[in-house]
Formats: sequence, C-alpha cells, structure tokens
Amino acid sequence: MGEQQHVTFPQEVIDEYAALGVDLVAMFSAGHLGTRMGVEIIEASAERVVGTMPVEGNTQPYGLLHGGASAVLAETLGSVGSMLHAGSSKIAVGVDLNCTHHRGARSGLVTGVATPLHRGRSTATYEIVITDEQDHRVCTARLTCLLREAPTR
Repeated sequence: MGEQQHVTFPQEVIDEYAALGVDLVAMFSAGHLGTRMGVEIIEASAERVVGTMPVEGNTQPYGLLHGGASAVLAETLGSVGSMLHAGSSKIAVGVDLNCTHHRGARSGLVTGVATPLHRGRSTATYEIVITDEQDHRVCTARLTCLLREAPTR
C-alpha cells in the first residue's frame, strides 16, 4: 500500500469529459481515498460502472475485507455513475449509502458493478453489487446522490 496507485478510467470516457473541460483523472488522482485503497475503474458510463479493489490492505482485525472498504468502493462507483449521468454542469454529492454485507473476503480482488435504479434531474440512485473472485456476492449497496449545479469556473 506504500506505492501510489491511480484510479483509471477508460480512455473514451476521459476524452469525452476532456472535451467538456473536466479532467476526470485529476478529480480521482493520488491523495483521494479511492486511490489510497487501490480502487480502479474498469468501465464507466451512466448505465454501468465497474471497478475493482484489492482485499489486501483493506481488512479489519480478523483479516476480512473491512465493511467500510466495501462502502468506499460502492460510493465511488455510484458517485461516478451519478456524475456521468448528471453531466459536466452538475456535481454528484452522496446523501444516502446503505450496505448489506453478505460474506467475508480474505484475499484477491473484489469487483463492484453499479447500475442505476433512478436517474432524475436532482437525484440519482445506484445499486452496487460487490463480488469476490469466485463471483460470490460480498456486499449489496445502494447510493443516492444529490445532483447540484456545479460551481462556475
């Protein structure tokens, strides 16, 4: 965990937001919680966001994936989906996160998939399913974000 990892987005998503004047890489760069926890975005669109996170370095004293780490992955993925839905004129701010932890994970990577339950003008709600490398469900989360007008630049 000592080395810096960078949250990555698919190049086409980076290019799309760069054309709007938004630097996604800078928004999720070193120093942010997701980066410190090793979160990596694999796929990103308003319809589906997929990301991974290592279990190692994100465990509680019993050696299991920390529930708070699952919450970080869930909120990161749901927030990215909400942000992409809202567009560059708005920012997504998490207002409610619910996580149900189904089973523990001791090693490897967990993968989260965020899909929309509601995408409106002022709120967006995503369900995030986190699974282990054997495709066992580790956590189910639901995130609601408030979509606020972005500050003028």
